[in-house]
Amino acid sequence: MNTVRASHIVWDWNGTLLHDNSVVLAAVNEVCAAFGRAPLRWEEWQEFYSRPVRACYERMLDQPLNDEDWARVDRLYHDRYDLLLHTSGLAPGVPDELVAWRDGGRTQSLLSMWFHSRLVPTVAGHDLTDLFQRIDGLPGDLGGDSKTDHLIRHLEAQHLNPSDVVIIGDVVDDALAATAIGAPCILVATGAMTRHSLEATGTPVAATITEAMQYVVPA
Repeated sequence: MNTVRASHIVWDWNGTLLHDNSVVLAAVNEVCAAFGRAPLRWEEWQEFYSRPVRACYERMLDQPLNDEDWARVDRLYHDRYDLLLHTSGLAPGVPDELVAWRDGGRTQSLLSMWFHSRLVPTVAGHDLTDLFQRIDGLPGDLGGDSKTDHLIRHLEAQHLNPSDVVIIGDVVDDALAATAIGAPCILVATGAMTRHSLEATGTPVAATITEAMQYVVPA
């Protein structure tokens, strides 16, 4: 096992700490219905999913999306997602693994590509807010871009050195963002991408949050 040493964890939210796969698929299929595409199975969505998300939807819908189209996709997806969000639960191992990390005297934060205005109350609704020294989501109202710039700002705001941090997420973009700033990463095969896609990054891949924490050696 290739372990990583860290004193701080930056967690992803959707698909990592929050088990929302069924809600994601329902929201994706809301978009499919609106654009005349047959509904997808979860495994099919995993094969399509990539960032930037706009290009992913263009491949899935087999058509280019102008700015108006993309705004419609984003609205359809998030309206359906928000409607069903209450049916999502926390991933196995949450919050126990996060509590153990905090109680060991170490720190952690949350960085999501979901909207900040929705992220913060959702985290609070699961009684997790106090586990994080910072929570950041997207500041705007249109998603789909890369995580790298957000990660840089997230660490700078906490005066953290990338070498002291490990990123834990569920998609290739988490690994790419970590590599871009010189931080290690662990991926969990619990969300929107296939395990094969995650393993192709060369990043350690775990089946659960609990298994992911076995890769982390506290600094």
